[in-house]
Amino acid sequence: MDFEMETGLAVLERTPRALESLLRGLPDGWIRGTEGPDTWSPFDVVGHLVHADKTDWIPRARMIMDLGEQRAFEPFDRFAMLKTSVGRTLASLLEEFAKVRAASLDTVRGWKLTLAQLALRGIHPDFGTVTLGQLLATWVVHDLDHISQIIRVMAKQYTAAVGPWSERLRVVRT
Repeated sequence: MDFEMETGLAVLERTPRALESLLRGLPDGWIRGTEGPDTWSPFDVVGHLVHADKTDWIPRARMIMDLGEQRAFEPFDRFAMLKTSVGRTLASLLEEFAKVRAASLDTVRGWKLTLAQLALRGIHPDFGTVTLGQLLATWVVHDLDHISQIIRVMAKQYTAAVGPWSERLRVVRT
């Protein structure tokens, strides 16, 4: 399936509400649990999504539209949330994510992008030439990837508790 603006934005629009429903009010064991050393908790993932919306998707889209292939994107600090989320609550991150995401979507919708604009090219520091459409499609899949990650991390908190059923529960085996 090719990237379609409205269907892609529909997924992006739902992510904050999905995470709110899934995570708000849960005990720390669920939101701070990880899969082991150097892995992210659901709390970390929400912080990462906030940081990405603030510093990655919209700035890179603007860069493609304004500069094209004249300059490569700035590298994205995928681990910044490990510093910027210190001392925060999950509730505050979820609220910030909802606000930042709404503003990001308002910005994108305000651009009224055409197919020709979605084909505009920029330079990713690792991947080379990318299009605006690829960047926006990646934003959608990035959300889905992290929702999947949150679900997997949460499920693995109960790996031992499910006993022999773990052999039939793919989410705790991967």
